[in-house]
Amino acid sequence: MLTKNQVYEATITDYTTEGQGIAHIEGCAVFIPNAVAGERCRIRVELVRKTWAAGKIVEILEKSPHRVNRECPVAKLCGGCDFWHMDYEEETRLKAERVRACLNRIGGEQLESVPILAAPTCRGYRNKAQYPVAAKKNRAYAGFFRAGTHDVVENDRCLILPEETDRVKSVVMDYVNQNHVSVYDETSHTGLLRHIYVRRGAVSGQILVCLVINGRSIPKAHALVAQLKKIPGFTTLVLSIHTKKGNAVLGDAFVTLHGPGYIEDTLCGLNFRLSPRSFYQVNHHQAQRLYEAAISQAQITKADTVLDLYCGVGTITLAMAAAAGKVIGVEVIPQAVEDARDNARRNGIENAEFFCGDAGQAALELERKGIRADVVIVDPPRKGLNADTIEALSRFAPRRIVYVSCDPATLARDVAALKARGYVLQNAMAADLFPRCSHVETVVLLSRK
Repeated sequence: MLTKNQVYEATITDYTTEGQGIAHIEGCAVFIPNAVAGERCRIRVELVRKTWAAGKIVEILEKSPHRVNRECPVAKLCGGCDFWHMDYEEETRLKAERVRACLNRIGGEQLESVPILAAPTCRGYRNKAQYPVAAKKNRAYAGFFRAGTHDVVENDRCLILPEETDRVKSVVMDYVNQNHVSVYDETSHTGLLRHIYVRRGAVSGQILVCLVINGRSIPKAHALVAQLKKIPGFTTLVLSIHTKKGNAVLGDAFVTLHGPGYIEDTLCGLNFRLSPRSFYQVNHHQAQRLYEAAISQAQITKADTVLDLYCGVGTITLAMAAAAGKVIGVEVIPQAVEDARDNARRNGIENAEFFCGDAGQAALELERKGIRADVVIVDPPRKGLNADTIEALSRFAPRRIVYVSCDPATLARDVAALKARGYVLQNAMAADLFPRCSHVETVVLLSRK
């Protein structure tokens, strides 16, 4: 058994799903952050459990050619990014391998490789930020959580965000400190400002600022608006009322203090309205490539009815409308459904319908009404499809299912479940929508036998 605080020599052989390195020491898997596969290191074991251990690199004895100097000064502290210590070639390789391994190990496939859509840039791509706030020595600041904690790491400039987004954060924090606005303490459930939420349209340049507060109003809102107006693209300021305990970022009620309460952006040639709770992929360029791949795989004709489960604000649904006879979107968030219907109107799309409800229940309700789907698109949250949705898809029996996923493990689990119900995996492709971060998107096509 490994000894805590003992230093061992070992080679990094693989990565975890979160991007940590894996070494095997005396038959035990040891997880090491900031490691690159192929490196031989001296590793101090800091935590020992029955079947695994965690360690830290003390010295790199043989350095990988893929190791690079970190461009972000707080990369080792901040829990936002995972891969600033390696080049982008190695990052995309490990992400594609992660998808392949999950589909083979969990999904029962025998894929030799999985292609990946690499991003053209790792900088400034993220169109949404959620900054938690904290205070120290009578000064409030914002940043991102340290990995595995709720300690806020301050960062003046996040490299994966547009500069305007960080400028919003700075303006809000100046306002907070100048006007002695209290910041939220989750232990005592006191303080006003919880999060600064910023969304920027990649094409429109419009900026939505949403302050999440443990209250009903903020002091001197007009002064904050005046400063935000100096930032190019600032469009609207919204309050999210969140007075409950818990880790959810946004509250249930929203109050617009300036502007329309939403922004607009263009994706796949269509114009979309985005409010604070609207789901919208954070990487515009890569999302467009991902959706184009999904639409291509769906092979839709004018005779087809297409069902889009977890449709968000209707991005994929409406992008498929031109090729289909009819498209139907289902989403559980009422505000997103409202936005989806508005997006259909503003784009002059008349063959689209949207329903609010749970994906599985809505699909069964459509079946009871005699509505059949020839092609089904699913883009679920990280937890994947629930049993009701799997059952609904089985009864719907579409000839093709296009599954867009943000978690290869739950995707592979659901692929196995759908294969047991008469479907075959036709192809799979990874897409990197989160450069420098551990997440990876995947799109797969399943056809009915």
